[in-house]
Amino acid sequence: MIGIYDCFGYDVPFSERYRLIKYAGFDCVMLWWSDKFGRGSGYKEDVRYARNAGLTVENIHAPVHEQNNLSIDGLDGESVFQSYLQCVQDCNEYGIPTLVIHLPGDDHPINELGLKRVAAVVKQAEICGVKIAFENLDNIRNLELVLKTFRSPNAGFCYDSCHHANYAPRFDLLEKFGDRLAALHLHDNGGKNNQHRIPFDGNIDWETVAGKIAVAGYTGATDLEPMNWDYENISIHEFLAQAFQTATKIDGLIKRVL
Repeated sequence: MIGIYDCFGYDVPFSERYRLIKYAGFDCVMLWWSDKFGRGSGYKEDVRYARNAGLTVENIHAPVHEQNNLSIDGLDGESVFQSYLQCVQDCNEYGIPTLVIHLPGDDHPINELGLKRVAAVVKQAEICGVKIAFENLDNIRNLELVLKTFRSPNAGFCYDSCHHANYAPRFDLLEKFGDRLAALHLHDNGGKNNQHRIPFDGNIDWETVAGKIAVAGYTGATDLEPMNWDYENISIHEFLAQAFQTATKIDGLIKRVL
């Protein structure tokens, strides 16, 4: 399957957005799971809109605004912990197989309390039959700690190509954690924010990335996570067409190695 993150910009209602994503050729979507980034309180309805358009919901992304509070003993820490538990429950309720979570940055080391909270989230995922995919950012020590500590088949890795290139280019994430790979966020660097460009519009070596994904044995969806930040001069139709073309190319590179 070939997919894309749904909240990529453009002032288009999500019910219409999913129809356009499907029309462009995509099979599945990754959903942002909170009322932030312009989603509003009805964001859970987007599951129905996506499925009505003929798309599979590949995963949802947990809120990120409190991620660094995971190890705090108090209301701030409890808030992020409860939000992750609720996301697992929502995956179970809506039949969504995977939840993507940002661990804290390495300037906020995960302590014993943080590990206890992660343990409870993983345990809830096991009960619900949901996979947790912990995403790489500037959090490589925390990510390594969590993936080493929790060997559960319900605790996996979400590989973000641009975060890798920008935050930890000397650390071979796909060699280190490839056997835990559960989700992909593929986008390129460069542009206004040095991230979230359509693949092949930046400096990432996609032949190498695709080869490492294939060697890791990943057979899930090839999912893109571009934004329209550097593409305001083209229509949503053109954006999706270009994104689908590049996703198909990367998918072909992965399958060629497999």
